[in-house]
Amino acid sequence: MKKKLIMGIESTAHTFGISIIDSDFNILSDIRRVYPFETGKGIHPQKAAEHHSSIAQEVLSEAIEISGISVTDLDGIAYSCGPGLGPSLRIGATVTRTLTHYLKKPIYPVHHGIGHIELASKLTQSDNPLVILVSGGHTAITAFNQGNWRIYGETLDIPIGNLFDQFARKSGLSSPGGPIIEKMAKTGSKMLDLPYTVKGNNMFFSGLMTSVLKYLPSEDIADVCYSLQEVAFSMLVESSERGLTQLNREEVVLAGGVASNSRLQEMMKDMVDEHDVKIGFTDKKYNGDNGVQIAIVGLYMHLHKNHFPLEQAGVRQRWRLDEVDIPWRK
Repeated sequence: MKKKLIMGIESTAHTFGISIIDSDFNILSDIRRVYPFETGKGIHPQKAAEHHSSIAQEVLSEAIEISGISVTDLDGIAYSCGPGLGPSLRIGATVTRTLTHYLKKPIYPVHHGIGHIELASKLTQSDNPLVILVSGGHTAITAFNQGNWRIYGETLDIPIGNLFDQFARKSGLSSPGGPIIEKMAKTGSKMLDLPYTVKGNNMFFSGLMTSVLKYLPSEDIADVCYSLQEVAFSMLVESSERGLTQLNREEVVLAGGVASNSRLQEMMKDMVDEHDVKIGFTDKKYNGDNGVQIAIVGLYMHLHKNHFPLEQAGVRQRWRLDEVDIPWRK
């Protein structure tokens, strides 16, 4: 049987990526370009969109060339429909609608967070895990149940990746914030007094953000990074442990950009070891935003004939992952 070929286009925020995979889950190409950050500044939505627009043709051509296929061989094209930055999302959606209209191929709008979850689950070979999704736009403890990825704990204000990005900008560190904070935290040792706010399974990071900035510039930046990371991750691990015990799952998967943090991996592993549960981590290159996560959900949608009319394929800047129907899981 001829393998199905699906293209995934990612453009939710700082990354414009295009990947092509086949129905055996072979990654034929994975090309990305990242909006150039400036120290002390975040993502300017319009400038990010201009960046994506300027390199879209180059990324598309390279993805097709490396895959070794013709664009006409594609069986469908998926794109990141949301959540994300409106201007960035619209570039990916426009490229996808143009291609699908010209090629007469199916179009698949994909929830960015579901992409992280499904790719991490596939790469770790986890069938029914509790997924800890941590990124600039998501902090959620989720598990599949009765047709949807249900939320069993989440941040009710600032996602953890956004917390790190905001702190990096306001303290003069480079962006994105996660990697530089992780690096500096490794040389810190003094634990500063910071608020720890967990209510039920939910986490609140805004108070932590306000308090940690008060230690600058009087305290060593390494100690500030160390304290910020330890408290934020401790909150996340506590909430994750509650979700794990409530659901009694035998697998945990860490997904999203912040999942690459070695200290978070260490703390999560210590927690699951106490419950005799296994944990899965993906290769660092697949934690950040990429077209593969969009393509894999597009493939699932294609195989389950989860088609969308072209005129309904827009963008959704705000879109909860528990609103997405998942027909490919049972």
